[in-house]
Amino acid sequence: MSVDQLILWIIIGAIAGFLADLVVKGTRVGLVGAIIVGIIGAFIGGWLFARLGVSLGGGLLSDILTAFVGAVVILLLLRVVRRL
Repeated sequence: MSVDQLILWIIIGAIAGFLADLVVKGTRVGLVGAIIVGIIGAFIGGWLFARLGVSLGGGLLSDILTAFVGAVVILLLLRVVRRL
């Protein structure tokens, strides 16, 4: 993995995590948390879309959207776990 790819992962993770944090109220993960949630969300979103047979195409926007969906799933699960 090159430095360019790592920086791109961090940027996509930050954008997706930040947007997911805005959508899922009451989580407040912060900047580092948004990056982590966004990166992990990219893996979960990619897995979920592959299972459902959904393809968003290629490119930066589809990567952000995939990571966003996965990040929302993570934050919703986090909110449920915190309430238990």
